[in-house]
Amino acid sequence: MTDEWKAPSKAGAEAGDDKSWKLLEKTLLAGVQEQRRSRRWGIFFKLLTFVYLFAALALFTPLMTLEKNATRGSSYTAVIDVTGMIADKEPASADNIVGSLRAAFDDPKVKGIVLRINSPGGSPVQSGYVYDEIRRLRALHKDTKVYAVISDLGASGAYYIASAADEIYADKASLVGSIGVTAAGYGFVGAMEKLGVERRTYTSGEHKSFLDPFQPQKPEETKFWQGVLDTTHRQFIASVKQGRGDRLKDKEHPELFSGLVWSGEQALALGLIDGLGNTSSVARDVIGEKELVDFTVQESPFDRFSKKLGASVAEQIAMWMGFQGPSLR
Repeated sequence: MTDEWKAPSKAGAEAGDDKSWKLLEKTLLAGVQEQRRSRRWGIFFKLLTFVYLFAALALFTPLMTLEKNATRGSSYTAVIDVTGMIADKEPASADNIVGSLRAAFDDPKVKGIVLRINSPGGSPVQSGYVYDEIRRLRALHKDTKVYAVISDLGASGAYYIASAADEIYADKASLVGSIGVTAAGYGFVGAMEKLGVERRTYTSGEHKSFLDPFQPQKPEETKFWQGVLDTTHRQFIASVKQGRGDRLKDKEHPELFSGLVWSGEQALALGLIDGLGNTSSVARDVIGEKELVDFTVQESPFDRFSKKLGASVAEQIAMWMGFQGPSLR
């Protein structure tokens, strides 16, 4: 008797296929769920790490300040940096410099103040604010002297500030001066004519767009703008003369206020500075207190860390949270 092979029925085949697909679907769903769990735990632990780092920095910053204060002696020389462009929102802004000055003048242990300058200048408004505040604080604290020490560069608005100090020192190769005012721009009128581009400007004042680089200059507006610069220049000169007094050799050297810049050695002969030296030598030999304490407004480690993280951290967090852009779900 022979056994006959019988082909599986269509219904049986479909039932088997259905079971296989269900099993495969369960397996895939389980894998997806496991990935989601892993991602959630990963996000949790990464966020926990960031919270820990931020908390540690927030706690560590005041400890650093306490340790720094604890190492200070019975008296010292206060140092305030004036570095880079003098402008609002910059490290050498008037608010930062003035805040440092007030703190130094109010500290009874400060024997003298050094403005450590390395700046090409900047805003006449910011420089004038610092100049006025130095003179005001000097009048209130007559026993505390202010010394400006120029390292590489003390020009324009930076020299404006320096001239308010009791004395100015610089290295023999420092660049000092540039007592002048500048405002620069470009004119694109000819280029627009060649390109066939028409400029359309709508204003409610006759001279509202007089600084527009895409419009030709008008003689009366050029004259007006020059008058504004000349007025600012006169203010600059008057402040320098008030601060330096008879030490300036401007009568023998009328080019002193022409915007030229001199070496420290030349500046000494012109009366722009009082001597050659650096921060350490001024603190040691002039003020008589060689210990230096930095009163410059500083960003906290927490702030510096946050800025360095910046957009990259936000991007990483977004990725961890699953916001990587379009994805298959």
